[in-house]
Amino acid sequence: MYSQLRNSRVKLSLGHIFWHEVGLGPNLVFLHGSWDNSNQWLRTIEYLCPDYHCFAPDLLGFGDSERPKMNYSIDVEVECLAQYLDTLNLRQVYLIGHSLGGWVATSYALKYPDRVQGLVLLAPEGVNTSLRGRWQMARWLTAQPPVAYWLLRSIYPIAKWFGRQTKIEELLMFRKQLIDSKVAMKLLFRRRQAEIKAELVDDKLSELKTPLLLLQDSQNQADASSSLCQSYAALAANAEIQFINSGGNNLLLESPDLVAKYIGEFAK
Repeated sequence: MYSQLRNSRVKLSLGHIFWHEVGLGPNLVFLHGSWDNSNQWLRTIEYLCPDYHCFAPDLLGFGDSERPKMNYSIDVEVECLAQYLDTLNLRQVYLIGHSLGGWVATSYALKYPDRVQGLVLLAPEGVNTSLRGRWQMARWLTAQPPVAYWLLRSIYPIAKWFGRQTKIEELLMFRKQLIDSKVAMKLLFRRRQAEIKAELVDDKLSELKTPLLLLQDSQNQADASSSLCQSYAALAANAEIQFINSGGNNLLLESPDLVAKYIGEFAK
C-alpha cells in the first residue's frame, strides 16, 4: 500500500489542504481525531485500498495542512471539506470520522445530505454529553500559568519512588498532545460556550437521513467515547452500533483490520 500511496496538496480559499490518497473504487474519505492527523487512518486504509478509493486529508489547522490565523469553527471545517471534495470532484462519498472528525463529518452530512452515501463514526464529538465536565481536566492541564505542569513535575519523583508514576506520565503526555493541538483545543473547549453549543448536532440528528454506523470498543462501554456513541445512536434514526472487541482501548491502533472490515461491509 505504501508504495502506491500518493501525498498531495491543494490550495483552497481557506488555505492549503494536505492529504493521502490510494486505491480505486467507491470513495471513502477519512477524517482524523482531535489530537491526531491523517496518518491515524493509514493502517485501516491499508486493508481497504484494494477495493476502495481512499482519501485521508488533514483538517484545516492540523497536520501538514495550512494553519491560517482565523476564527476556527466546525462550520469553517465543514466549508473547507466541501471545497476540498468539490475540487477533487468527489460528488458521492462515504465519510469516516473519529472524534472531532466525526463531528465535522456529521455536520457535513447534515448540510449536504445528497452527497454522503454513509457515515462511519468512532467516538464522535459534537453532542452535549457532559460537555463542560468532559474537558475540565484538559482546561486544568493547559491553563496559564502552567500550575498543573509544575505540580505534576514536582510530585513525579515521589510518585516514582512508590511506583505510581504511570498516571502522571499519562497526564503529562496528554498535556503535550493538547498543547500541540491548539486548533482542536479551540474547537472543543476554548471558545465561548454559546458558540460551541450552536454547532452541536444534538437537535439535528433526528433529521439525519444518511445511514450511520457507529463503531465502539466493547471493552470500554463506560468511558466517554462510549457515551458519545450512545448519544448519537439514541438521536439518529438511521444509526446502528457495532461493538468490537479490540483487546485494548484504541480501536484504530489495536484493531485496524476489524475497523476496516466493518467499514467495507457498510460501504458495499
